[in-house]
Amino acid sequence: MKRSPKQLAEDVQAIWQAGVDAVKSDELVYDAVEVVEDTLFVGESRFNLAAIKRIFVIGGGKAGAGMAIGLQKALGDKVLNEKHVQGIVSVPADCVQELSHIQLKAGRPAGQNSPTVEGVEISRQILRMCEGMTVHDLCIGLISGGGSALLPSPIDGIGLSEKQEITSFLSGNGANIEQLNTVRKQLSRIKGHGLAMSCKAGNLVSLIISDVLGDSLDVIASGPTVPNTTTAADALDVLKMYGVPHIERFANIVRVLEEKAKRHPRNDSRTTCSVANWIIGNNAVAVDAAGIEAEKRGYSHVMHCARGMEGEAEEIGQHLMRMGIKMQNEAGPDCLITGGEPVVKLVDPSKRGLGGRNQQLVLAATVEAMQQRGDNALDGIAILSGGTDGEDGPTDAAGAWMDAEAISAMNASGLKPEDFLKKNDAYHFFAPLNRLVKTGPTHTNVCDVRVVVVDRVQPQPEK
Repeated sequence: MKRSPKQLAEDVQAIWQAGVDAVKSDELVYDAVEVVEDTLFVGESRFNLAAIKRIFVIGGGKAGAGMAIGLQKALGDKVLNEKHVQGIVSVPADCVQELSHIQLKAGRPAGQNSPTVEGVEISRQILRMCEGMTVHDLCIGLISGGGSALLPSPIDGIGLSEKQEITSFLSGNGANIEQLNTVRKQLSRIKGHGLAMSCKAGNLVSLIISDVLGDSLDVIASGPTVPNTTTAADALDVLKMYGVPHIERFANIVRVLEEKAKRHPRNDSRTTCSVANWIIGNNAVAVDAAGIEAEKRGYSHVMHCARGMEGEAEEIGQHLMRMGIKMQNEAGPDCLITGGEPVVKLVDPSKRGLGGRNQQLVLAATVEAMQQRGDNALDGIAILSGGTDGEDGPTDAAGAWMDAEAISAMNASGLKPEDFLKKNDAYHFFAPLNRLVKTGPTHTNVCDVRVVVVDRVQPQPEK
């Protein structure tokens, strides 16, 4: 099938969007919760409504607003009113809206994935709500990616600014989500099962949208309702890996963790309530849906979801472009769909521009194509990488995409992609080319989806 540049551009965007649409948080929750006469189904748990006095809703994450909307719709007015449903969910500021029973509160500004004073206060209110529940109550947790930053609750001896600084330092030096959470859980009253241990309801059931490759429950949002599998000693090991013990400004964090490691060599995971955790959406769901859309559009696709942490975004982008060129010149698939979450090693702040891991990935792919094919870099190829949450780093874009038309515009404007790549300044490369993916908040978060589509090179007739 011959595909025009316009067709490739339309297809790469539509295939990616289909993946995002498949993990809309309101629909995932609505499908996971059902009221049948006197029985309430939440995930794979079931409860006798007659035995429940009140229903509380707690949680946090980038998908929190949609999850709360879906939950209220699934419960229906009768249950909402008879069971005095109330709750607090911490969400990004641009996701806040008025709901009838569940309060959505701004735990951080839009585009700033770090803990705030406002988030600390929301966490305090959630903990107080948990402590006021009784064995006759049901607590429903709504947990999604981004919950780590939206539910900050520093332990005694540690200030919020210290947590912010250590998180920023580790992230900026290439620490992956598992390493970040290993440290954050040990510095929090909520993370690492802390929320579950504070809950006094008879039952706590959490619905979870996974933004973690491999869906490790204790890593998603730092596992607020999941027994902690890491210790203070593990957190110290992460800090040592990045040279933190030798940095004076982090001396207090190291001291507190060393004392905690001595007092609690093992974790206490005891709770007074029965706890269940159910994953209702993940990266694989998005990638599968993107594959279905690719089939509808006539592509023979290949799909892959990373099961563990990936390497640097530049390496992933280079690999995807090499695969795209290979697909274009060989028989077999003509669409590649992958899911994952790479990291970006940031340059010094004095040299750093604006961007995110998806923009960096597409920019690296563009440089790779130019190195291999010069002026014909993306002839017959389009590539897109975007975060399913609608956020890519501290920007208003979900990611970026490139095709042959953008290469022509790039050459005409004199933009040098290598220069922007070195400065982590992908945003200012893609903006004038109109190749940023801007969705606004998607109310979901299942890592990233990347799509490469090609127009197959026609075989030359034999002489």
